[in-house]
Amino acid sequence: MTAKLDYYWRLFATGMSFVAFGLCGLAFSLLMFPLASLWPYRASRQRAVAELIHVFFRALVWVLRIVGVMKLDVAGVEALRARRPAIVVANHPTWLDVMVLLSLTPRACCVVKSTHWGNPCFWGIVRAASYVSNADPVELVEAGARQLADGYTMIIFPEGTRSPAPNRMHAFSRGFAHMAIGTRAPILPVLMDCDPPAFTKGMRWYNVPPRAFHMRVNVLAPIGSDVFTAPDMPPALAARRMTSAIEAHITQHLFDYGFFKA
Repeated sequence: MTAKLDYYWRLFATGMSFVAFGLCGLAFSLLMFPLASLWPYRASRQRAVAELIHVFFRALVWVLRIVGVMKLDVAGVEALRARRPAIVVANHPTWLDVMVLLSLTPRACCVVKSTHWGNPCFWGIVRAASYVSNADPVELVEAGARQLADGYTMIIFPEGTRSPAPNRMHAFSRGFAHMAIGTRAPILPVLMDCDPPAFTKGMRWYNVPPRAFHMRVNVLAPIGSDVFTAPDMPPALAARRMTSAIEAHITQHLFDYGFFKA
């Protein structure tokens, strides 16, 4: 009986969290974005919006933990809070990965799917925050480089969408590697895990797991882009080399940390 009550409570709390998130996103798009667009100074506007998003997601994560829906363990978070520009490269097992990383990173910019630019709950947020669309690979790299130059940490999920299944990832795209080579920004590999699985590919919000899901985030040591380059190496070859190495590096650590099961 207690287990059943716990399940229905988490189902209710999850639903209310999604409603609150959707309403806040819609309010931001309809109210805050038009107001923010009136501010003539792009740099200070983006800083304010990035801080607002960071505080909002910190509050949402806190609520999910307090009501018993979610547990969260983080290792190496100091690297995300260092306020030095870097490129966060993470695997993407669940829809909540973006929320968690934004809650941990005070000065962040995201690469987001192009479909979100037409979503009624997201379109104002992604524009006001100057997030980067993945629609055009060339513009993605150039826009990301501009954000890094402005002091923002870029959060990128090179799989492009959520992982297809437990213990598997989509092949990494090379956008982050071109960005790193062009800017010399360090790569911060990040491992994401959710046990039991929740909000994965194919799951709906109401597919609540039998117990509170446990999200784990491990930030690995930064990797310099110079490791993958040589004076006469074409940038395309260096990017291909970096992408393969980072994908293998993250995959190996997912097994080492027990996030992937052999």
